[in-house]
Parts: sequence; structure tokens; C-alpha cells
Amino acid sequence: MNQTKIILKNAVIITLLIGGYFFLCKFFGQENNPYLRFMNLFFVVFGIRKAIMTNIYTNKETKYTTNLGLGIQTSAVAVLLSIIGVIGYIELINPEFLSTMNSSFLIGGDLTLAELFFTLLIEGMASSVIGSFVIMQFFKNHNKVLATA
Repeated sequence: MNQTKIILKNAVIITLLIGGYFFLCKFFGQENNPYLRFMNLFFVVFGIRKAIMTNIYTNKETKYTTNLGLGIQTSAVAVLLSIIGVIGYIELINPEFLSTMNSSFLIGGDLTLAELFFTLLIEGMASSVIGSFVIMQFFKNHNKVLATA
């Protein structure tokens, strides 16, 4: 499978999981609870792991740096798609959500929409890199596993 397809497919899965989780929280009246945003990290790590596993077992790609880069790219695309979704939600559906985001301890401050975009981008990219490094620790010896399989 083409690496671009792996990246896009898993980025869309991550974005849909995060979006679905947000709307589920909204359904239960918990969209203002900033602690529930930590669950997004699990969705990102899940998507990174799925993308790397697909590349290892389908494409037989065993280079650490290649798979690390694939994980970072997958989560970076998902972060961008998710941020676009948040901005679309604020602009089109619920403009008051910007003040909710600003009052959360994770953002803290009176940010404009552009500043919120930049903040979420930095936060998301940091979690992308860290999540990819963490997942790659589980696959650093995957070439030994493939050699015996």
C-alpha cells in the first residue's frame, strides 16, 4: 500500500474519532470539560500505531526512521484536519465555544481564533512527535520479528 494512502487513511480515522468523541461529549453536556481532551491523545496514538503497523506488515518497511516519519506525518495531517474542524465548529456552529476554549486550563488566555489555531497546532505537533517516538519504541525490533516470521 502506498505510504501516502496509509497516512491519509489513518489521519482521517484519527480525525473522525476525535470529532465523534467531541460530539459524544457534547451530547452528554461535557464539551466544556477540558480534562476529557486528554482522550484525544489516545486516538492519535491509536492512529499512529495503526499506520506504522500497516507500513511494517503490508509494505515490509523495516527502517526505524521511515516508520517514525510516517507516524509523525500521519498525526500531523490528523492534527491539521482536527484544527480545521474545530475552527469550522467555532465559525459555523457555536461561536461561544471560543470562550470555552479560552477559559480551559489547557489554553488559558483571551486568544483570537488565529492564536487558538497556532496554539492547537503547536500542541498537536508536539503530541505527534512524542506519540510517534513512543510507538516506535514498540516497533524498534520489528525487523527481527519479520525475519523469523
